[in-house]
Amino acid sequence: MAQVTVRQTGSPIRRTKDQRATLAGLGLNKLGRTSTLEDTPSVRGMIAKVHHLLEIVTE
Repeated sequence: MAQVTVRQTGSPIRRTKDQRATLAGLGLNKLGRTSTLEDTPSVRGMIAKVHHLLEIVTE
């Protein structure tokens, strides 16, 4: 299955609890961390929710 790699570029400080939980669900919690995930519609939705805190490295 296809995979997508994302890097956290924004801080979860002063963000809502659901955005923090979404970052944790993606396996991210500190600046500069990367996570490789399966490219599914649910993961794409999570990425879209916190797109302002992430950078997509590879698709």
